[in-house]
Amino acid sequence: MTTDFATAMRRALGKARAADPAAATSIIQQALAGRAEPAQTTPQAENAPKTPAANPFVSLLRDGCTPCAGGGLMSGLKLPPAALGKQITVPDGASYTSREHSGPAGSRSYTLYIPSERPEGLRGVILMLHGCTQSPDDFARGTRMNDAAEKAGYIVAYPEQSRAHNLQSCWNWFRPEDQSRGRGEPEILAGIARELLAEFNLPQGRAFVAGLSAGGAMAAIMAEAYPDLFAAAGVHSGLPAGAASDVVSAFAAMRGDAGARSRPRTTPMIVFHGMADATVAPVNGDRLIGGSGIETRHEGNGRSWSRLIDSDGSELWRVERAGHAWFGGDPAGSYTDPLGPDASAEMLRFFTQIAEDGVSTS
Repeated sequence: MTTDFATAMRRALGKARAADPAAATSIIQQALAGRAEPAQTTPQAENAPKTPAANPFVSLLRDGCTPCAGGGLMSGLKLPPAALGKQITVPDGASYTSREHSGPAGSRSYTLYIPSERPEGLRGVILMLHGCTQSPDDFARGTRMNDAAEKAGYIVAYPEQSRAHNLQSCWNWFRPEDQSRGRGEPEILAGIARELLAEFNLPQGRAFVAGLSAGGAMAAIMAEAYPDLFAAAGVHSGLPAGAASDVVSAFAAMRGDAGARSRPRTTPMIVFHGMADATVAPVNGDRLIGGSGIETRHEGNGRSWSRLIDSDGSELWRVERAGHAWFGGDPAGSYTDPLGPDASAEMLRFFTQIAEDGVSTS
């Protein structure tokens, strides 16, 4: 993080405390614009995905800044509502219902997809963590994860981050109290997974977690904090666990500043990141996986990408000319990109290999 950027953040906080959110917003916008890469060096995403123009992470500065006054630091920015898409339907024998989880760490609503019955039984349960401004229905619709889970035999839970806990429905991945085992949002989410494993009589090693953007960052935290519970994780356009400890470091991590370092990985991961992502710098994907491994090149569905397989079976998919959106998604959902690899299908392929073989090999 440069000194100028940190100074700008301090000035913005001062304006917010003085009940001048418009001035605070202006300072931050100027700071971000001044540190952006030159336009000619940043590849543009082809066939622009259905992504709202505003940065979904600006809510960090509204909801993560305890001393801010006047309605929050970024109250001058208005994010668009989640996309309104087609109604979610399920095949005969499947169900998609709303539930509530309560535990010592707190409570959250979630939506649960249960696939139709099959002779071989269920393979496992997946927690899908949505991004900022999204809802469980929007996320289910946009990722097409229900369809993939129906084919593969997985239960999918979509926890909901309410606006009571974050005004833009972001998981609070940047707050220290929500980054460790046994407390805060990680313990609430782990509680949902434990309950579902018990309810459906699934063994240990059959729980998985995945997410997009802020949800991807929280999925990385879950994988680090609960390696005994989650057998593998999927992180799409997210950041490593511990990448930030406050608002200023969150922006630095998102921009790819050198302060956010990778940490030893205890749980296998499959990671997707667009190389033209202007919201979360692509280097964060490298920091999630890193290491050496076998890298191959691929093309399909209008895109090119590389796939690196690390020594523990973890995978890093770098998708060229792609932005901040779920690859292979349904345009009826927000933050989706219909081109490129099918992230949902590949995550389930990866999870199934981990569950059956203990490692991803193909």
